[in-house]
Amino acid sequence: MTRKESNRVIYQQNLNLVIDYIHNNLDQKIDIKTLAEISCFSPFHFHRITRALLGEPIGAYISRTRIETAAKMLGYSTSSIETIAYNVGFETPSSLSKAFKNHFGVSPSHYRTDKHHIIKTMNIMKTTLNIKKPKITTIEDKQCLYYRMHGAYQTLDYAEAWQKLWNEVKTQKLFTAGIQGIGQSHDDPNVTEDDKIRYDACLVIHKDAKPNGDVGVKTLKGGKFAVFQYQGSYTNFPQVYDYIFNEWLMNNDYELRDESAREHYRNDPRRTEEQKLKTDIYLPIK
Repeated sequence: MTRKESNRVIYQQNLNLVIDYIHNNLDQKIDIKTLAEISCFSPFHFHRITRALLGEPIGAYISRTRIETAAKMLGYSTSSIETIAYNVGFETPSSLSKAFKNHFGVSPSHYRTDKHHIIKTMNIMKTTLNIKKPKITTIEDKQCLYYRMHGAYQTLDYAEAWQKLWNEVKTQKLFTAGIQGIGQSHDDPNVTEDDKIRYDACLVIHKDAKPNGDVGVKTLKGGKFAVFQYQGSYTNFPQVYDYIFNEWLMNNDYELRDESAREHYRNDPRRTEEQKLKTDIYLPIK
């Protein structure tokens, strides 16, 4: 690995900490100085480094994240527009309305009553997709190795990600029974632009591990989840999520927690026919 490549890996690790802080503190005033301290980047170069890695200024990233989070809450929760505005860091509902309309071309109230304007909804029957009625369960926190990727979900190099993680398991001698492959999709592809979408490939481990290069260590937060068992091709995931969010969630009393959904891949796609692939999809609820 060249020095240039090594620096980029370190920068990306530190940027991940900044991004996680932003997403965990949207309801607060986010101070750029605090982000610079978290990143460990030189204050003189913080903006240039983050812009190079994010593809946009850090301020634009924060603003876009607030608006896109508001869009998800409008579509998938019953919270008032006023409450949503405060929860994503706007001082007034009118400030959210102005920013939302500038970004999406419609007002938050119009989006809520006619979200087909932005989100593509498919009326897919669960029998067609082979999805079982979800089980409601509570799980504990889990430690994992993870590798973060950016881009449209259908274009990511998942094989490379899992290879990196398993190599780290071998290197650090972390192998035990019960290691699980988990995918954590942080963004809604119907709302977030393809090059801004984030995906974490994770391996749940049962021994202490250390971050190494672009492989990090983090805690997958536990809590209450609706767990959907799906069998079939991964290419159907967009329709699966459309069913979960636009059919099941809309017809139940559960609300989403401020946590991303995750996928537990129960068999190896290299050795399993597409129609026999089994995936448990964990939807965080309250």
